[in-house]
Amino acid sequence: MAQDEIICNCNEIYKSEIVAAIKEKGLKTVEEVGEATGAGTICGGCLDDIQAVLDEVNG
Repeated sequence: MAQDEIICNCNEIYKSEIVAAIKEKGLKTVEEVGEATGAGTICGGCLDDIQAVLDEVNG
């Protein structure tokens, strides 16, 4: 996934925003990412992509 790729189309949240939030706030779950960024909080279609970013960043 490219850093400038939109992960959440509903809220127009980019991967780079999610990565920054994960690193800055120590986020571990999709729910925490949603609370911090708004990603995945409307239709839920990007939840798997958010989990993939979490796995990539957190190992």
